[in-house]
Amino acid sequence: GIVHLADALIQICSSHWFKNMDFSGWLKHFFFSPCLPACLSVGIYHCWWEYDNYRKSTVSITDIGFTTDFKVYLQVKETWLAFLIILSVVEGILLLTLIFLRTRILIAIALIQESSKAVSHMMSTLFYPLITFVLLVVCVAYWGITALYLATSGIPVYKVVALNSTQDNCGQISSNETCDPQVNYLWCRSARCIFIKYNNEGLLQRNLFNLQIYNGVAFLWCVNFVIAMGQCSLAGAFASYYWALNKPSDIPTFPLSQAFIRTIRYHVGSLAFGALILTLIQIIRIILEYLDHKTRAAQNPCSRFLMCCLKCCFWCLEKFIKFLNRNAYIMIAVYGKNFCVSAKNAFMLLMRNIVRVVVLDKVTDLLLFFGKMLVVGGVGVLAFFFFSGRIRLPSSNFRTEMLNYYWMPIIVVVVGAYLIAHGFFSVYSMCVDTLFLCFLEDLERHDGTMQKPYYMSKNLMKILKKKNRGPKNGEGKD
Repeated sequence: GIVHLADALIQICSSHWFKNMDFSGWLKHFFFSPCLPACLSVGIYHCWWEYDNYRKSTVSITDIGFTTDFKVYLQVKETWLAFLIILSVVEGILLLTLIFLRTRILIAIALIQESSKAVSHMMSTLFYPLITFVLLVVCVAYWGITALYLATSGIPVYKVVALNSTQDNCGQISSNETCDPQVNYLWCRSARCIFIKYNNEGLLQRNLFNLQIYNGVAFLWCVNFVIAMGQCSLAGAFASYYWALNKPSDIPTFPLSQAFIRTIRYHVGSLAFGALILTLIQIIRIILEYLDHKTRAAQNPCSRFLMCCLKCCFWCLEKFIKFLNRNAYIMIAVYGKNFCVSAKNAFMLLMRNIVRVVVLDKVTDLLLFFGKMLVVGGVGVLAFFFFSGRIRLPSSNFRTEMLNYYWMPIIVVVVGAYLIAHGFFSVYSMCVDTLFLCFLEDLERHDGTMQKPYYMSKNLMKILKKKNRGPKNGEGKD
């Protein structure tokens, strides 16, 4: 199973040139053979040997403290004991996973490979995060403009202030006297008409705080709605790929555009309702953070414990709602039912396959983590060599001496690369989740007959030992 994971990583992150090389075969032989468990076993033995050598040493890690010379830590028994425990736990988890969850891991890897094919047939989906980014910028701009408009909606109040009350007749000026900034005080040269605040009289000004709260709630709701719309649109596009019996000939033309139009036309209410539920949870979390910040000095240990429990519970609830909404949007895109029915069907379907859900989630997280680190690491290394002057472009006037501290642009480039990689890999993650739900629905609703053929790929049918019993054109396609 680990080998298929490496192969899926190669399919996503490498180019056609790398695919034609025997690099993937090398990784398969490395992971399929007992090399990985053997390497971990050798590491465990080495850590035990080093720990046994330093066991009689009286020097502990507390005596060394913090130092930039990391070689010193390798001469302490606590370091090797920590390495020994970590490698032992990893070895145990790896062996148990390969023994008891091998089939489910193979299913997860096959779904990930199928997701790579789906994305390759719908390359336009990789650019959808740009649309989401533009819509989020619009939401932020609207919130900021509305907040500024509300804050400056009153009539400006100016008051006259004498900078030198001993000069001429300036002592007669009262600090509570309002003024007009266009009028000059000739009899007191040091008098200035200064802006104090905006007038708080009137119905709008008296409810300004409530209106700012409404604006903040609307901002959260709009952001969650934009994200939900993107998830539903991508889910509709990838679902059209899975439910095409003969791939890629049965894949509809412009699947992403069609899915986006369907989402806007039929599913706006369901997406808004799901976004509202998530917004309410986020508002409660914000209120708890505000109360904790304001009452922290007056809290006793018991109240701090209760506040911490509440914050933890609502954090977990928000994560669960996001997970449930995500799968509900997939069911909405597939069947077109309302949010509540889709959420219930998605939840029950996942609970009937809870082990597969956990395995796929962890394998996908591991794959996406490797992909992000590969992109960010590669960009970071290139940025370091460029800004440090080790790489020079032929027609560039840039010189390292122009920078006072070249680590700052490197950090900016790395952070930007991570954000961009996160956006593009989120499309791939949505593809995996969509194909997984479609796969579970395919297993429950179809039996491989001519009337109910399987839509899954041949690789998945081979793993599950299933096949279509219809004519040749009814068999699953890769």
